Amino acid sequence: MPLRTGHGSRRTVRDLRAANRARVLRHLYFHGPLSRHELAGATGLSQASVSNVAGELLDDGVLAEAGLVESDGGRPRVLLRVDPGHAAVAGVDVGETHVLVEVFDLTLTRLAMTTFPVEPGAQSVDTVVRRVTAGLTRCLADSGVERDRVLGVGVGVPGLVEQGPEPLVHAQTTGWDGVPLHRLLAASTGLPLHVDNGANTLGQAEMWFGAGRGARDAVIALIGSGVGASVVADGTPYRGASGGAGEWGHTTIALDGRTCRCGARGCLEAYVGAAGVLDRYHEAVGARPVEVDQERALRDLVALADTDARARAVLEETARCAGAGVANLINTLNPERVIIGGWAGLLLGERLLPGIRAAAAEHALRRSFQRASIDLCELGPESVALGAATLPVAEFLAAGGVRAASATRSTG
Repeated sequence: MPLRTGHGSRRTVRDLRAANRARVLRHLYFHGPLSRHELAGATGLSQASVSNVAGELLDDGVLAEAGLVESDGGRPRVLLRVDPGHAAVAGVDVGETHVLVEVFDLTLTRLAMTTFPVEPGAQSVDTVVRRVTAGLTRCLADSGVERDRVLGVGVGVPGLVEQGPEPLVHAQTTGWDGVPLHRLLAASTGLPLHVDNGANTLGQAEMWFGAGRGARDAVIALIGSGVGASVVADGTPYRGASGGAGEWGHTTIALDGRTCRCGARGCLEAYVGAAGVLDRYHEAVGARPVEVDQERALRDLVALADTDARARAVLEETARCAGAGVANLINTLNPERVIIGGWAGLLLGERLLPGIRAAAAEHALRRSFQRASIDLCELGPESVALGAATLPVAEFLAAGGVRAASATRSTG
């Protein structure tokens, strides 16, 4: 029977039941285990509605009982939780120095992982497709997860994910122009696909489980070989008109400055991205840059700064540039939190965070700066893949624990 809302729209009983399932499931996912009584109070649903929804989700195997809790003057109440073994998801980080593939249970406990190193500049589309496919096969075998239990695969990529009849990836710094990665991976893996910018997947991981929890307005900055950011406004990721919001690394930090990989001059990425930091050190010492393990080289540079004045000067300039870039975020977006992550951001941040905060204070408007915290991500360098794995989980929660019918999905 259709139900009328206050705005004249019509909702069926089925719609209402699906919404109730989603509300109960999402609350249990993030706050469980809880009793039915606690769920009714937390969700605003009646005891009868919660009991009906919980019964359906238990019958479907999405929920499981998690013991008993004493009640005031009555029988102990049964606790409910999301069953981690009900399904699995995969998360992929297509970075510029590696392809990381992980498989998780439904509550995002890691079951298996594998990494393929990549030389900077050698990230061809065919190579990515082969390595993601091989990584999924290996991780599913290592974890013992059957393919039909996989809800979906989330993939974090560099660059802009353009929505349309066919999602396309534009990554100017790696030479990807309109790459149909979504279609290629879906055909290769045969699994439901979700594709998003890696900074956005990092941001979602931190908002769900890390330093962004509880925030409504935040910017999560990813610093690796390149630089990007996830912008969260009033609790919702902001992607812009064509999915290109958050390209923080290509904001101008110095007029007529260093040439960036994108072809422009003075981009923030040319000063604080791992490649830019290493290039500046090579120039300072008059050395010719060589093809090396970028992560190891940056770690060595940070250690060298304790005894080498030129290494120390490069890192101090990096902190000033990063701080000015953070100040631009604060002045433009007025976030309550700026959270710095990515493998290079975490590596540099351990030493440079005080300097970044000082430079941000110098360049940001005083009141906005006072209201914003500047901290490091809490989830580590693998959080891009973890955040990618949240994409199929988020769809599952929104659907009230019903698997998507479509074989492929995209997010951009």
